[in-house]
Parts: sequence; C-alpha cells; structure tokens
Amino acid sequence: QVSLVESGGGTVQAGDSLRLSCAFSGRFFTSYTMAWFRQAPGKERTFVAAISRGGSNTNYGDSVQGRFTISRNNAENMVTLRMNNLKPEDTAVYYCAQNPNPPSAAGDRRVVNYWGKGTLVTVSS
Repeated sequence: QVSLVESGGGTVQAGDSLRLSCAFSGRFFTSYTMAWFRQAPGKERTFVAAISRGGSNTNYGDSVQGRFTISRNNAENMVTLRMNNLKPEDTAVYYCAQNPNPPSAAGDRRVVNYWGKGTLVTVSS
C-alpha cells in the first residue's frame, strides 16, 4: 500500500520562501514520476510541478515557472517543493501525487495513482 504524507505548509508573507516535503512509503517509489498539485478555495486542483523517476527531468506550471523547484531523493523516498517569491495567489492546499506519466504529461490529475492528504499554504499580502 502506498502512502504519501505532505508537510511544511504554513502562513507566510508575500515574497517569502517555503519548502514542502512529501514522504513516500510503499513500493516502487523510483518507478514513477512524482508531482505536486494545488487547490485554492473554490477552484479546481491544478498542476504545479513534476519530476521524473531519476530526477533528471522536470516540468512546471506556467504560474510557478522560475519561482518553484521540485526535487527528489530516491534514497530517502522524499519529494521536495521549494517555493520562492511566494504570492497571495499561491495560497492553496498542496498535494503530492504519484503519476504514471512522464513529467511533460504529468499535469493530468485524472491519471494520478495516489494522492497525499495535502498541506495548506497561506500567503498574506
């Protein structure tokens, strides 16, 4: 059984940085793309970032490109999302996800195998 547990959310000021972590437990961590999605209040869940199995390829949503960085540690079964220059519109619940697609096609949430329960990020202006 796969389990994804996010941590690191909180309330920050605009312009601050935050690092989210996702701890994976179960089998075949290195067999899948890992991704982050987010869901703002009253809105659909949207793609944030994805990283390939070995960590060499990444993909980002347009709104976070250049500000967020996704990484993974396959020895520790961890995925990290480093978020810089946060904006109020980044306020959302952030979800970790295991995705069978490569990062370039990881934005389709319908194919996600497993989701974490999410961690809330609030950015005040």
